[in-house]
Amino acid sequence: MPQGRGQRQSAQDQSAQDQSQDPQPARWQCAGARWGRGGPALVWRHPAQGERLSPLTPDRPLSFTTGPRRDCVGVRRGARHTPCPAGAEVPPSAVSAQCPDCARLDRSYSVAADTRTDDPRPYDVYLAWFGPELVKVGITAAEREGARLLEQAALSYCLLGRGPLMAARRAEAVLGAALGVPDRFPYAAKRTAREAPPPPERRAADLAALHQRARGLGGLPESLALAPFDPVHHDAAFHLDRVRPAPGLIQFVPEATVAGRIDAVAGPDIHLTSADGQALVMDTRQLTGWPLASAAADAPTTAPVARREREAEAPEGLF
Repeated sequence: MPQGRGQRQSAQDQSAQDQSQDPQPARWQCAGARWGRGGPALVWRHPAQGERLSPLTPDRPLSFTTGPRRDCVGVRRGARHTPCPAGAEVPPSAVSAQCPDCARLDRSYSVAADTRTDDPRPYDVYLAWFGPELVKVGITAAEREGARLLEQAALSYCLLGRGPLMAARRAEAVLGAALGVPDRFPYAAKRTAREAPPPPERRAADLAALHQRARGLGGLPESLALAPFDPVHHDAAFHLDRVRPAPGLIQFVPEATVAGRIDAVAGPDIHLTSADGQALVMDTRQLTGWPLASAAADAPTTAPVARREREAEAPEGLF
């Protein structure tokens, strides 16, 4: 289990004094997946021990058992983390691991919600390719250097331009209306598309045509510095050659075990082979908030497995 490596103290390693004072001592809580320069990693938080990272590398064993309940992860802004003041419980099936109060506070800092119009940082406008007919437009802080596209599981992308936040927002709106590309679509479509993606050359051709059309549009802000076409592909980062069709999506419930080996990671999804040979997908957004304990590497997976939605239709909801 990731928690058992690279950490000085596990959730079970509390002192006898702490246990005598608290019948339910604090444990390590999974805070989701994070993409950095070294690739993807699971994030762990502990009220006394701070934060740890466990790399999610191919062929690494992954085995754990969930705790009795899933708790709100609070709010994280940059390097600062504020725990949920209410210690609220979060529904096991929710994509978000925040309670309503923490979600509102988090959104009050959100660029996506247009609540930080005075943000002085430069922003990139991008076109992202997730699958045939699945291309979106979006913006991301330039300082993140493409990490947002890894988090979203874009198979390929290109930058259109860079400028102040409101200029990037204006360009995003113009592109969405003029080119007919959305800013989001159902996540199930992304999973299906990555199982048999066309080669990078095909993706690049799609993006090049859209990039050329975008540069020729009127109405783009003058303060947006347009960028030449330079596609980026995530085949190696996601280990796409190791992704195989997985009929099941792991569902997290209290006291459930997952055990297997990592095949690949794309965005928030971990593709793994269970101890009994099943190809499964684990959405780390739904793993977030659970306290996890180590399990045997060859333990049976007792977590429920739901049959996946496999349609890659036109957008009908949010990802």
